[in-house]
Amino acid sequence: QVQLVESGGGLVQPGGSLRLSCAASGSIFSIHTMGWYRQAPGKQRELVAAITRGGSTNYADSVKGRFTISRDNAKNTVYLQMNSLKPEDTAVYYCRGFDRVVDYWGQGTQVTVSS
Repeated sequence: QVQLVESGGGLVQPGGSLRLSCAASGSIFSIHTMGWYRQAPGKQRELVAAITRGGSTNYADSVKGRFTISRDNAKNTVYLQMNSLKPEDTAVYYCRGFDRVVDYWGQGTQVTVSS
């Protein structure tokens, strides 16, 4: 049983950067896919970025070129580097780890992009 805890959210100005971290209480080595999702007020939760155990990545079109997902299996941590932030990026960001047999979600961390 793995718990995921996000950190690094906060208030940032448009054009700024944040790095989110997702720390797992156990090993993520065997979890096929780690991902970041976000949910803005009044909207559905959406995939932001995902990375597989083999290193393949996938990004929402809206964040391509601005966000980078990475995973450090040795540290049991997943990161989301967010650059050139826009007000539209404002949301609660959730970490997720899933494969055929498990599905873990973190509690979320608030990211607010505003001047």
